Amino acid sequence: MTEYKYSGMSVEEQNRQMSEGYWKLWNDDVQKQIDNDIEANRKADAFFKVDDLPAGADVKVEQIKSEFIFGAHIFNFDQLGTDERNRRYKELYGTLFNSATIAFYWKIFELEEGKPRFRAEYRDSADFWNKCPDPKYQPHWRRPATDPVVEFCLEKGIRLHGHTLVWGNNTWQIPDWLISKLPLECLKNANVEKNPKNGQLYSNATLPAFGNLTAEEFAARYPEYTAEINVKMAKRILEIALRYGDKIDSWDVVNESAGDFGRGNMVPGSKICRSGYGVMPGDYTYRGFKIAESVFPAKAKLNINDYDTGDYYLNQIRDLRARGCKIDIVGSQMHLFDPQTCLDIAAGKSDIESPARVREKFERLCKPGLPIHLSEITITAPNNDVRGQAIQAVIARNLYRLWFSLKPMMGITWWNVVDDCGAPGEPSVSGLFSRDMEPKPAYFALNDLINNQWKTRTCVKAGKDGSVEFRGFRGTYRLTWMDRSGAERSAEVVLH
Repeated sequence: MTEYKYSGMSVEEQNRQMSEGYWKLWNDDVQKQIDNDIEANRKADAFFKVDDLPAGADVKVEQIKSEFIFGAHIFNFDQLGTDERNRRYKELYGTLFNSATIAFYWKIFELEEGKPRFRAEYRDSADFWNKCPDPKYQPHWRRPATDPVVEFCLEKGIRLHGHTLVWGNNTWQIPDWLISKLPLECLKNANVEKNPKNGQLYSNATLPAFGNLTAEEFAARYPEYTAEINVKMAKRILEIALRYGDKIDSWDVVNESAGDFGRGNMVPGSKICRSGYGVMPGDYTYRGFKIAESVFPAKAKLNINDYDTGDYYLNQIRDLRARGCKIDIVGSQMHLFDPQTCLDIAAGKSDIESPARVREKFERLCKPGLPIHLSEITITAPNNDVRGQAIQAVIARNLYRLWFSLKPMMGITWWNVVDDCGAPGEPSVSGLFSRDMEPKPAYFALNDLINNQWKTRTCVKAGKDGSVEFRGFRGTYRLTWMDRSGAERSAEVVLH
């Protein structure tokens, strides 16, 4: 593993970049409560009985895996322009991150109809990207073929999360070939255009595709397209499940659909949804979950995911579960996209993502009684200068501590790991690493939490009956001791 050495500000110096107003919100009492909640919610008392363990023997206790998910998306697999950058990027998975979010965005996953990009081609190779002068304008930038990424993660024992099976977004999700099958008059109404830089179709005004038609009227007038979009969505979920059902641990089945639910667009039994995104299958969240439940193995965790944390989202989750949908995990996003927001937080001018507001948000989200995955987070380094990077590190450190302390939280996933590798509209300075894969202070802050403060390493004496007792963070441990003959022995145990 690459050993990064940091010669910048100390933690104390970083903390001094934040105002008195910031520290009033993140005061000593708040920090003490976080510590107490971490102790109560993330640790447990261990008791194991081990064969051939002599009474009184010294037992080395070393945590090798965390039960908590510390993830990141892996969208830039082999895309960073040099073999060394790619090597450093891949090293993070299995060291800093124990979970990887894999891109299954339909638009680029199935660039050509009927040809999902499971297998890698030359255009997915490191050699292609190393020679690519302008990677951002390639249609498959941040969208690697999935087989190599899945294989890489499985080989390293990384938890896998698929994102996303169903989403209404025409710019990022619905394939061009499916959009182009809309009746001509609908395409004209929707003002669908091509991006001149990469040739992809996009539209920021999709609702006019309906004109004055209701969803029912659209389905009656255009039965062929209605059947097409419903069948293609179901076929896509089935194909992915057949290939990865026993390999990928969890899925964002439906992404960012609470707005459609709140506007009353999800009509049970309907064939078409007059979605805020445009034309979507009828009642598509319900259909998406029921299809996924029927084709994925029972052990696969099915997630709903949204940036909305209000009543629309909670009511949608309740409605879907009342109608028999298998929803295992509630996904929530947190994006500090605007650098000015982070400056205002540091200056004490904003209470966005303050301890009180974070606790309020997750007290609301835990009402369905399901685990919560903080599935996408962005924290920007304003100006990406020395002070801005220190601000990013302090905000990240405090938020991770608070999130980790909350009982319903089961994981946190950082979004863009590398600067200047986000989607258009996302900040270019929100990575943990520079574009050249040099670590920023936020990386050291998270690495210290994840790999030092939140991993248990200790030595205990074995009990008379070969028992081992300790208190530690939940996860997998390696116990090591010397047997009666003086030979070193070890065993792996899991603390839940």
